[in-house]
Amino acid sequence: MDLLLFGIQGSGKGTQAKRLAAAFHFDIFEAGGELRKIAASGSPLGATVKSYIDNGKLVPHGIIMQVVREAVMMRPKGQRILFDGIPRDGDQKKDFDAVMREAGRDFRAIHLLLDPEEGVQRILGRAKVEGRADDANEETIRHRMRTFVSQTIPVIESYKREGKVIEVEGKRSVEEVYEVLEKVVRNL
Repeated sequence: MDLLLFGIQGSGKGTQAKRLAAAFHFDIFEAGGELRKIAASGSPLGATVKSYIDNGKLVPHGIIMQVVREAVMMRPKGQRILFDGIPRDGDQKKDFDAVMREAGRDFRAIHLLLDPEEGVQRILGRAKVEGRADDANEETIRHRMRTFVSQTIPVIESYKREGKVIEVEGKRSVEEVYEVLEKVVRNL
């Protein structure tokens, strides 16, 4: 069974995705990483994606979903996938669900719960320690969080109504959160 991992910025989603992938042999599908891989592939789709990236433009929905479809279809059915950061909005959810149905792949979602204010403080702290310029601007962080709340939370709520979401408290330490996640994934 495949896994969707959701969490507001600062929830530790990326860290936990890597740990779960290593422990349970998931391939990680992270949209930005997959787009960069496709852009470097030299394929016709890659050339299109590269032109958007090189010009600093957002890759359109239709192309992102082509990348998702290609990534899902090229993996063997027995290879589990951990999706990090997709679907982000209602349109992506509709198309993502269609791709997964077409591929005959079942999935569950885990939502790492974290108060947005706690997330802001974590990210700002991380920016100081790691020198990450992309995390140093508080207004940018808050904008990304507002986008998550307005666009991605409705996706999570929809999956909840379908009985596909397990919520995990993300406020604890990395180790404590991982222990809970490990139990959840073992029981899927």
